[in-house]
Amino acid sequence: MNQHTIDEFLIAKALQFESLAFIKDDPICIPHQFTQKEDIEIIGLLVSTIAWGNRKAIIKSGENLVKIMGESPYDFIMNYNSSREFNFVHRTFSGVDLSFFFTGLKSIYTHHGGLEEVFKKETGQSIAYAIANFRTAMLNAPHEARSRKHLSDPFSNSACKRLNMFLRWMVRSNKNGVDFGLWKVLSPTELHVPLDVHTGNIARKLGILTRKQNDWKSSELLHEYSTKLLPHDPAAIDFALFGLGAIEKF
Repeated sequence: MNQHTIDEFLIAKALQFESLAFIKDDPICIPHQFTQKEDIEIIGLLVSTIAWGNRKAIIKSGENLVKIMGESPYDFIMNYNSSREFNFVHRTFSGVDLSFFFTGLKSIYTHHGGLEEVFKKETGQSIAYAIANFRTAMLNAPHEARSRKHLSDPFSNSACKRLNMFLRWMVRSNKNGVDFGLWKVLSPTELHVPLDVHTGNIARKLGILTRKQNDWKSSELLHEYSTKLLPHDPAAIDFALFGLGAIEKF
């Protein structure tokens, strides 16, 4: 395929996969159980944080998180007692890590005006600064060293796949009913495609990404391409790349 054909192919696939049918088999189905902004963003952050591996396993763990929080994430966080312990494990994310996230979120809502507020950045700064500002706010809470690995850092060249996915959920328009469009702190034009094994492999097969590593530098390169393709909504290409890789096995 030539470049023009590839571009048209990806736009068509993005339109195909961004539909209500996508929700039920994707981790985004967990925050879709809620209607209050704070509930959606809290459970959205937690589910996106554990979003690696099999999607069914992620959804199952997400359901367990909802049960732990009594189906009221915001109320749970605001009344959270840090002495509680949780029997929760999703791959390398343990009850210790979960307690840290609960503590960090309570501090953010109590002292920083909420989750959206800590993703603020200065005018002209890249989205990397928004992610770093959130990370700093979370790490102000008491934590064990092991928990730091669950807060990706773009300035350490991490692709920040899960945080970019969370930001897509929060910021992109809900016009097609998949993402939420709840946050105004960032523009949809700034959003990166969440770069993981599926999106990276398909991007390389199609020749739109040549760098081998799935890191922040590659994420920026993919963002440059996506912005040229869809200037007002570059992260929409995530649906095409992920759908081709994870669903169609392209």
